[in-house]
Amino acid sequence: MTNSEPATTQHSTVEDWTAALAESSGSPGGGAGTGVMLSIAAALTSMVAGYTEAEGQQRDELSAIHARAHELREAALRLADASASNAFGDAFRLDPGPEREEAIHQASVDAAKASAVLGERAIDAIEDLGWLASHGNPALVADVVVGFGALRAAIAGARTNVSFDLVSLTSAGTSLEEVREQQPCLWTTVGRLGDALERIDQLTADVDKKAAPTEAV
Repeated sequence: MTNSEPATTQHSTVEDWTAALAESSGSPGGGAGTGVMLSIAAALTSMVAGYTEAEGQQRDELSAIHARAHELREAALRLADASASNAFGDAFRLDPGPEREEAIHQASVDAAKASAVLGERAIDAIEDLGWLASHGNPALVADVVVGFGALRAAIAGARTNVSFDLVSLTSAGTSLEEVREQQPCLWTTVGRLGDALERIDQLTADVDKKAAPTEAV
């Protein structure tokens, strides 16, 4: 990758991508980082599923989990590269006035929608990892907990980004109540993501004694 090429999750090395993330350029940014965390969670889910054996109906469940995790890992990276950081930069570089306000408003809505999509995909992955916490190869329980950590980071990031972007819509004088009326789906998503964090914490607590047995000594 040359310096003129943008860093992407699908074509850059980890070194190049994280170096780009460390720069004060805005792209990649936190939204893209959320997608990468979701991809890591999906990859660990796929790995644990691959090392797990099951019989009967559980074999079908395991196969479905493995397939979903494989698809999610790739989808999360695509979503990471589609984050809306550049649109914010372009909007804020405009001269003060109605055009700038409208550009910031649209960038905020687009960014919130992109984060909401990531968050919903992350929510869908929770119970698959929970299944592996109960039925997966016990030798990989630590990997399950690391997967929960990555998944929690993705959901927390998505929740924060959607919420922050919704509040950004008040910059032109719109009240928060009006934002909720104008963007009911995005507003509801914030609550769903909050509930998802509680679910992950519950699942992690249930498996923590197996993953970190020294804590009981």
